[in-house]
This record gives sequence, C-alpha cells and structure tokens, in this order.
Amino acid sequence: MTYVAPPVPSQRSLVLIKPDAVRRGLAGAIISRFESKGLTIVVMELRQITGELADRLYAEHIERPFYPPLRLFITSGPSVAMVVEGDEAIDVVRLVNGATDARKATPGTIRGDFGLSNRENLVHGSDSLESAKREIAIFFPDLPSE
Repeated sequence: MTYVAPPVPSQRSLVLIKPDAVRRGLAGAIISRFESKGLTIVVMELRQITGELADRLYAEHIERPFYPPLRLFITSGPSVAMVVEGDEAIDVVRLVNGATDARKATPGTIRGDFGLSNRENLVHGSDSLESAKREIAIFFPDLPSE
C-alpha cells in the first residue's frame, strides 16, 4: 500500500523587492530566501512603481505623515514585483522578511541580515489574505486567481 499525502493548502502573497534592495544587488539573495522556504514564484517582473501605483498599494497610509517619504522612496527606482505561492505563504513571507524596522529585525531574516534602516527596509509582503488579493490584483491584474 502506498501512502499519498493529502494536498497542502496553498496561499499567495505579493512580494516587492524594493528599490534599496535592487540598487544594492540583493534581489537574487532575497528571491533565494523565499524559494529555500518552499515558496514557488508564480510571476515576477522588474517594474518602476509610479506614484499612482504607490497610492493604490498604500491607500490606507496616504493621509499619514510617513507616507510622502515612503511614496518618494518606493518610486525612486525599479522594484521586483512577484507573487509567491505555498503553504501559509503570507505568514512565511512575513517571517522571512523580519521586523519592519530593519535595525530591530532578527538575524536570519532578510531585514535582519541586509537591512540598514526603518524607512528603506528592502521588502514588502502582504499582511493578510484580503491584502494579498487586493495587492496582487493591483500589480498583476491579468493573473488568474488561485
């Protein structure tokens, strides 16, 4: 008799490798971290995030005082936008990314190993299923849903 493991439920998350990471040549190392954790890249492209795209992505932050510098930063150079998929992908991405403030992120995480500041913190990952669906639709509107 052969044992067949039950299918693993799958989630998707948007991941952005932000301009600071792209400028520093860290995209390959960052992508490798996600793949090493068992996540699969569904789609990926190098993009210049426009102001309008930034406003859609960070809609809930537009009125906050930290948003203008965030908008300036995220539009300052190309980013790698990708959708990753796997078991508990949203939590896995957030764990691999590390704490938002790179100065306080745990060693072994992307921000803990490569981050230099709070504002330029290398990566973005969706924080919930709802956010993932909204963010993926913003960056990859033609991608069929999972």
